[in-house]
Amino acid sequence: MLLDDLDTSWPFPLWLAHRGAGKLAPENTLAAFKLGAAHGYRAFECDVKLSADHVPFLLHDDTLQRTTAGQGVAGELPWGQLSLLDAGSWHGRSHAGEPLPSLAAIARYVQGNGFALNIEIKPTTGTERETGLAVGKACADLWAGSSAPLLFSSFRPEALQGARETAPLVPRALLLDTLWDNWKTVARALECVAIVTNHTLMTADLRAELRANKWRALCYTVNEVIDVERLLGLGIDGIITDAVDRFSPVTSGDVN
Repeated sequence: MLLDDLDTSWPFPLWLAHRGAGKLAPENTLAAFKLGAAHGYRAFECDVKLSADHVPFLLHDDTLQRTTAGQGVAGELPWGQLSLLDAGSWHGRSHAGEPLPSLAAIARYVQGNGFALNIEIKPTTGTERETGLAVGKACADLWAGSSAPLLFSSFRPEALQGARETAPLVPRALLLDTLWDNWKTVARALECVAIVTNHTLMTADLRAELRANKWRALCYTVNEVIDVERLLGLGIDGIITDAVDRFSPVTSGDVN
């Protein structure tokens, strides 16, 4: 769903599964998305970066060793090599052989099921604008004609600007881990529709400020009942969680 469609409604549900299914499956894999969906989630967050030959794929870290059997900087390897890596064994034997998914594969899955997707553009350090341009171009092609909701987010304004140039109709959100100087100016310049903060930053005053600027308010990574209750009381628009087995996405924060 593109920017023009957001004038009258916000297409994302309240709950988004972090990296597919939080920590219950190997993050940023198709297995994680399927597990999140099995728990009733219909909106997902994931991290996307570029291979050396400009194929967008899912991975959080710059390096491979934490979540795959590979070593080194992921963005320095071609997709043909990355696609062969085991991205599941680190999490458990039942996921041995699970591959890194391409963005194209995840697009097919979410669109086929009518799921919403928040893509965090997660550039390899030094490739911020290049990654934004490429991810934007890929999504403009992959989501052409699709009604499945899509949102870009990033901590890096350069990445969001790149995506804005190649996919101007895909809505954008600025990610904030701190309230750094001039973040509001940057968000306006990027024509962001939402601000996504660390949940510890969200206060009644900040929520009111976001509302006054017509920005939707989302928070990450919210895993405790006390935090969910506080954010619901503030009228938050989106909660990104690892705890997909504890929070029902259907019943506004009830614990399963």
